[in-house]
Amino acid sequence: MIVKVCGMTAADNISEVAAAGADMIGMVFWPRSPRYVAQVPSHTGLLPDAATLPAAAGGPRRVGVFVDDSVQDIITRVVNFGLDCVQLHGDEPPTMLRNLRRSIDPDIRPGIKLIKAIGIGGAEDFGKCAEYEDCADLLLFDTRCPGAGGSGRQFDWTLLDSYRGSLPFLLSGGIGPGDEERLAALRHPLLAGIDLNSRFETAPGVKDAAAVGRFISRYRRCLAAESPAQSSLLSHPSQNSQPSH
Repeated sequence: MIVKVCGMTAADNISEVAAAGADMIGMVFWPRSPRYVAQVPSHTGLLPDAATLPAAAGGPRRVGVFVDDSVQDIITRVVNFGLDCVQLHGDEPPTMLRNLRRSIDPDIRPGIKLIKAIGIGGAEDFGKCAEYEDCADLLLFDTRCPGAGGSGRQFDWTLLDSYRGSLPFLLSGGIGPGDEERLAALRHPLLAGIDLNSRFETAPGVKDAAAVGRFISRYRRCLAAESPAQSSLLSHPSQNSQPSH
């Protein structure tokens, strides 16, 4: 199972969370977020420097989070931050994802993955997923709320039974310490992992790496206890079976 830690803003903290076992590191490029990462040239030593995330050495994948941004702005950050994945957390239509992929892959970032976030408040919200079947690699189910997510609240996880699509998904929204056993007990066949954020923060954009590490260790122990076969499954997203486009 993938563990993604989102809303990271500082290079040292990113390194600590990566060492704690995160498979994906998320950086938010939405100016209205308290976890906004300002645009800086790469390899300048400013935060977060892409060099802190050695993807070639098997480190966590770098995910850029965008909300209704332009293709050009996204491309600029893909290049400057060495992004492996783009997460679209607004009202982006499928045509935007198709245009974005054509603009980036293969000329700029071959094999880049696109993640589309869907706000979930009721079973009817899963109907939106079908629109992205042919243009996204992964979905992310967050709690539906005004704005672009980040409520820190959980939706009813039993609603996941209503998802009948073909794309794998990450579960997000208010996950925190104490949720490990309930998460490990989830049985949806397309659940690819989980997304952690505000409930592990000491300040917006600053994660308690020790708490993240304890959570990841306990979550993976719970997974192994629920299903011993889980212990042989991937702990790094590059080993996951995900659709390619």
